[in-house]
Amino acid sequence: MQVKRNRNERGPTETGWLKSQHTFSFGHYHDPKHMGFGPLRVINEDRVIPGAGFGTHPHSNMEIITYVLDGELAHKDSMGNGSAIKTGDVQLMSAGTGVTHSEFNGSDTEEVHFLQIWIMPDVENTTPGYQQKSFDQSEMINQFRVVVSKDGEDGSLIAKQDARLLIGKFEEDFETTFKGEKNRNYWVQIASGQALINGEEASVGDGFAIQNEDNIMVKAVTDSEILLFDLTQ
Repeated sequence: MQVKRNRNERGPTETGWLKSQHTFSFGHYHDPKHMGFGPLRVINEDRVIPGAGFGTHPHSNMEIITYVLDGELAHKDSMGNGSAIKTGDVQLMSAGTGVTHSEFNGSDTEEVHFLQIWIMPDVENTTPGYQQKSFDQSEMINQFRVVVSKDGEDGSLIAKQDARLLIGKFEEDFETTFKGEKNRNYWVQIASGQALINGEEASVGDGFAIQNEDNIMVKAVTDSEILLFDLTQ
């Protein structure tokens, strides 16, 4: 079974400094039909103007993944971390018992465009933790590369949940098949370009909930970047 989440039906947030599209209910946007998908709770596509950002705010008991698509994001948190998250970087913050952090555009001249992803942990009230890694982009060309997993597979960041995040960057007309399992749930999110997911048309911002399928067939109609979530049921 495959159900498309159309990019134009996502919940919007627009202020003077932020443009955001929410795949699932978030903040002021509430849709009881779209509260998440298994442990995957949030996919926000955010654009922040130069010199602006999210002031210090708290989180607890959530695995928070930030993936920068374009630009640079400046991060500070109550664990003492201060970092620049650049294009292609993956950051994972395990909020656990509680953490505060801020995120600001790291450029004075260019917009920053990123995905913020929340995954509910399978254990609560753990000690907060921080991870960040710049993955070799060549390892994502025309294949999916694991960047987040429960066990640190292939040098990936470690999440407190039976979940994996894989990223692939596919050249125009390239086709591949991801071998799935019927006892797993999958979510596909189009980060850029146009593609066919099991034969169904997809453009940037579209998402797909996939269940009880052995294979996920991907064809890049244009150069495309695609996120694939492999989730426990």
